[in-house]
Amino acid sequence: MLNENTRLAGSSLCDVLVIGGGPAGSTIAALLAERGRNVVLLEKATHPRFHIGESLLPLNLPLFERLGVREEIERIGMIKYGVEFVSPWHGDPVTLNFANAWDKAFPYAYQVRRSDFDHILFKNAVAKGATALEGHKVTGVTFHAGAGATVTAVDEAAQTRQFQTQFVVDASGRDTFLANQFGIKQRDKKHNSAALFGHFSGATRLAGKAEGHISIFWFDHGWFWFIPLSDGATSVGAVCWPYYLKSRKTEPAQFLLDTIALCPALTERLKGAQLISPVTATGNYSYTANRASGRNYLLLGDAFAFIDPVFSSGVFLAMNSAFIGADTVETCLDQPRQAARALKTFDAVLRRGPKAFSWFIYRATTPTLRDLFLRPSNFFRLEAAILSLLAGDIFRSTPLKLRLFVFKAVYYFNNLINLKQSLTAWKKRKHAIRNPETVALTGPEI
Repeated sequence: MLNENTRLAGSSLCDVLVIGGGPAGSTIAALLAERGRNVVLLEKATHPRFHIGESLLPLNLPLFERLGVREEIERIGMIKYGVEFVSPWHGDPVTLNFANAWDKAFPYAYQVRRSDFDHILFKNAVAKGATALEGHKVTGVTFHAGAGATVTAVDEAAQTRQFQTQFVVDASGRDTFLANQFGIKQRDKKHNSAALFGHFSGATRLAGKAEGHISIFWFDHGWFWFIPLSDGATSVGAVCWPYYLKSRKTEPAQFLLDTIALCPALTERLKGAQLISPVTATGNYSYTANRASGRNYLLLGDAFAFIDPVFSSGVFLAMNSAFIGADTVETCLDQPRQAARALKTFDAVLRRGPKAFSWFIYRATTPTLRDLFLRPSNFFRLEAAILSLLAGDIFRSTPLKLRLFVFKAVYYFNNLINLKQSLTAWKKRKHAIRNPETVALTGPEI
């Protein structure tokens, strides 16, 4: 740890430099600063700034408690008690409630405006003692042969600044700064998709306690999210296969409206609603890096991997990686002989989250998985196990492994029973993900 005299030498010297002030970066900066580390947090934008990914998981709540921000999140959040699945190939919509999960202690989560949510976490990092600099875009990281690194950034006045640090944490999100620098970012060949989204006013929400539910609508070219926010706006987005998004011949806002029109159930919910935001698009949705750590660096959250957001796992996985990462950084700095083991453990835990969700994500558009989700059964407590997964309960000792194994066995058995339908769906999906090119519409990737 740097001593007090070094601290006074200037903000260009630090124990840990964090790239990115989103949920992962702000969380690890707060945790390490609270433990007495000299932390510099660099954010390229200025809070509050727009970001997508507004739906949280119930297991986010213990993380908020540990950070001391739960009451602030409650003030801005819309309570989300469950998930509604809507399919044009089935009957009535089906709702799964988190209260029916294995552990009944986490019966709800929140939907949040990410601009407000991220700002709360960023301010918390500052309150805990991190030096947080906005408008600073990192342009290079040079790792030294001995130890430490030099991080170069450009501020809003186009001035170049350099920071000397013992440890670098990449929480740059979909910018994937270090993964790009190292050339270790790989597109997920099993799931090639893109998204376009916007905010609406006047959307019809579910009644009563279900008002804050997230709704998932399947349609021929992918799926939609419908996320109610506490200020009356509703986030609506389409995650589609590349072939469909490449068919666009209109500007993005009209294309989103035309795409919504392909889903009658969603169209009904948006009857009379008004688009109140620009429509943003991003392509080549899913990727992962070949490694999550090195001798003096970590990759957190989306800087390591991004998976399809159908189960709203992004913010939870990012924040959880920050908690694990904080302990790992401490070990690397204080107990160098234990660093290799700590980094290996970090890498394994970081991969566990995307792996747990990805099996379901890869199959979310298949008829068999839709059938299982739209006809839920708690035989052998399978529904409770699935709800626990959807709640984010994948890093604790909750006994889900056997139940999830059985659920997967049921899935494969049903595939065999409906072999012709399953083969047709497999061929269709293979055709749908065939195009590896990024689908560029308009607006920045976020």
